[in-house]
Amino acid sequence: MSAADPSDGASARLAERLLGMRASREVVPPDPNHSVRWHEHDYPTAAARWNYHPEYEIHLIRKGTGKFIVGDHIGTFEAGHMSLVGSGLPHDWVSDLEPGEVIEGRDALIQFDGKWVEQTAALVPELAEIEPLLEQSARGIEFLGRTARDAAASIEAMGTSTGLGRLHHLVELFAILANSPLQDRRYLADEWFRPQLDGQAAAVVDIVLEYVFGNHAGSVKMSEAAALVGMSEPTFSKYFKRATGQNFSDLVRKLRLAHARRLLERSDKPISDICYEVGFSNLSNFNRHFLNDAGETPRSYRQRVQG
Repeated sequence: MSAADPSDGASARLAERLLGMRASREVVPPDPNHSVRWHEHDYPTAAARWNYHPEYEIHLIRKGTGKFIVGDHIGTFEAGHMSLVGSGLPHDWVSDLEPGEVIEGRDALIQFDGKWVEQTAALVPELAEIEPLLEQSARGIEFLGRTARDAAASIEAMGTSTGLGRLHHLVELFAILANSPLQDRRYLADEWFRPQLDGQAAAVVDIVLEYVFGNHAGSVKMSEAAALVGMSEPTFSKYFKRATGQNFSDLVRKLRLAHARRLLERSDKPISDICYEVGFSNLSNFNRHFLNDAGETPRSYRQRVQG
């Protein structure tokens, strides 16, 4: 994803988005033949954007790598990434793409209404086992290890079945997630996260995320982000904090640290090289921010995760 230049055609794209091309609240169409909606889509596509909806969402990334944002949490993903997003929690997955690249069938997901779970549990009490998990999903949950692998298999099986077969795999999926061990769960957004969302906010944040995610390892300036959405810096700063629950500088810092964690986990590059590759200007500043975020130094983190 390349950087947007405020001087090129960005203004035209901005006008389209702010006129309602990108709504904040995704409308999830019901499936009249099934209890929940099973869906798959490519990337990029109109369905893949910063959005929220009242339905719960169990989301599988099948292919590629990239960055994701759930509430005020920013991380990186690769194939097999499995998450449960709670009702009303904004989210987005942005893949690393070559120019013109399309990842076919990147996502498989199911979406369902919380009221459906409550009503069904009144008749089928066993289904109540998933209700505590749905309450916890208000922060978003990333599933790891065996839980993620088993859940992915159930989601894929749902996509190739209908009727009672699909219902069987849905119940199987619910059981896998509800009974997952604590070490297979990673809670994402902070408990106090409360964004103020509306149609314009979604369009503005979507544009800014595109800019930041495409340039975080280089020069990212709030002045450029503000110019992209036609705001002064002070106005943009307040607006972005209200819409996302975090400051623009915090977003950039979290993204750079998430990228650094991936490089520490997957490569043997010197820590000093990683520091500059992810966009920090000096090593002491990088070490300080990493320690504050992760509770340990980059060196200790690498030793722990690489074993």
